[in-house]
Amino acid sequence: MADAHVHDTGKLSLTVKIMIAMGLGIVVGVLFDVIDSEFIDTNIVAGFFGMIGTMFVNALKMLVVPLVFFSLITGVTGIGDIRVLGRVGGKSFALYMFTTACAIGMAIVLALLIGPGAGFDMEGINTSGVTGAEAPSVWATFAAIVPTNPIQAFASGEMLQVIFYTVILGVAVLMMGDTAKPFTEACGFMNELVMKVVGIVMVFAPYGVFALIAKTFAEQGIGLFIPVMAYVVTLVLALFLHLFGTLSLLLKLLSGLNPITFMQKMRPAQIFAFSTASSNATIPVTYRSVTERIGVDKGVASFCVPFGATINMDGTAIMQGVATVFLANVYGIDLGLTGYITVIGMAILASIGTAGVPGVGLVMLTMVLTQVGLPIEGVAIILGVDRLMDMIRTAVNITGDAVVTTIIAKSEGKVDVGVFDDPEAGVIAEDVTDIPAHAQPAE
Repeated sequence: MADAHVHDTGKLSLTVKIMIAMGLGIVVGVLFDVIDSEFIDTNIVAGFFGMIGTMFVNALKMLVVPLVFFSLITGVTGIGDIRVLGRVGGKSFALYMFTTACAIGMAIVLALLIGPGAGFDMEGINTSGVTGAEAPSVWATFAAIVPTNPIQAFASGEMLQVIFYTVILGVAVLMMGDTAKPFTEACGFMNELVMKVVGIVMVFAPYGVFALIAKTFAEQGIGLFIPVMAYVVTLVLALFLHLFGTLSLLLKLLSGLNPITFMQKMRPAQIFAFSTASSNATIPVTYRSVTERIGVDKGVASFCVPFGATINMDGTAIMQGVATVFLANVYGIDLGLTGYITVIGMAILASIGTAGVPGVGLVMLTMVLTQVGLPIEGVAIILGVDRLMDMIRTAVNITGDAVVTTIIAKSEGKVDVGVFDDPEAGVIAEDVTDIPAHAQPAE
């Protein structure tokens, strides 16, 4: 009887709590920015908020490698057929590359139509200290997928290498047949255990999201947006157009599922992506959303979600397209059709070999600018607003992962439509720390 009140209908759902925390974070952050107190900036914003935010992101990242490993092993063995696994992998890779190409192509066209950066005043912009990153070759990018040391790949969180090694291991388990059954069952148990840990971390999500959002807005402020407003407006418009246009259309055409229902069910993962600005850190929440809320089979989701978080960066590709047009206009350089085709190719290549962590978009942008002959110092112009833009584009990135995962699962007959149509399916319980009665000590 003691825990009968835990799931009262009067209680707020975790998603609502997180949205309230995000709203409060924006208000508090902007307020602290206006107050401009050194004590608040040092001790509360950088100190306390920084500590809580970092602890929360670290807790999410802590879950990524074990979740990917155990869910992927369970998924591969659950698929049960190496040919089906190859088909799922091939389709997901092709669709991820297609959505990235669509994203950057649309972004470039939109930016060329709006024309941000024309007549931009460079006065007061410090362009020193920006260094470029060298673009890897196609061959080097694909060669780096195979780890020389799997343990090192796991320790450093090299997700493509982790996925490659785990899939090879899963295939070997399939080839062993019944002999490997104890190992498969152990991985299944560990997968359930990791998901319980995800649930525990989720309890603290509202506090982590509040701290992250408040810190970002307190440090960045609103004033940074004014000089680059045309860039910001064009980028946000392109991101929203891809999110509610391209991705929703693809979902409807290729799976027949309702995009509005889909977006509603993905909201918790989008909020997490927005607050953490990291596709990798959001993997546990994205995985949980597509399996428990949308009804995607765990075998397909365990492969497609981490794979997408690693190679699919629609939002980042959009930023590169808009930023390239913006900086070409600022410097008065006409890139021409060849230049923009190069930008599209570079963005697709860079998305494969770049980690899904905060700020990585700017590193990728320097590669693109170097390739098309634009001054990399131009990155300094958009540096100030990039953190907030990174938050929005990460939400687009993980939504792209979920859309492709759902399309692939639907094509394989691996989506439970009943779960998808049920608005209550997979809603995270208020108190995941409930201990089953049989596990409680006798009084």
